[in-house]
Amino acid sequence: MADESIQLKKFQKELSAGTVSLALLAVLARAADPLYGYLIAKELERVGEGVLSGKQSALYPVLRNLEAAGLLESHVEPSTSGPPRRYYRINDHGRVVLGQWTQAWRATRDSVDSVLEGVLQ
Repeated sequence: MADESIQLKKFQKELSAGTVSLALLAVLARAADPLYGYLIAKELERVGEGVLSGKQSALYPVLRNLEAAGLLESHVEPSTSGPPRRYYRINDHGRVVLGQWTQAWRATRDSVDSVLEGVLQ
């Protein structure tokens, strides 16, 4: 049983690597205004049904990587209730990439669903 639990955790970690980036871009594409990390995490929690699974700290390195890749832009604003906050927004290049990743996600999902059909429902 412990080995199965370890295998499941390993699979979930590998699976979440790309899906978190996809989900972050999607959340920022839906947002009317730039969002800071906590608001992004709350929105993911609200609509993402556990895509971060309680690991909000994992959000920040992914946001930095997406920004370094030229898919997001950010700016820092002072906060009245704590340290300054970094706000993120998706840019035009990020929207193009989001479209490509969405197509790739759907093709992969459909392909895997086809393979899994009829297996241990």
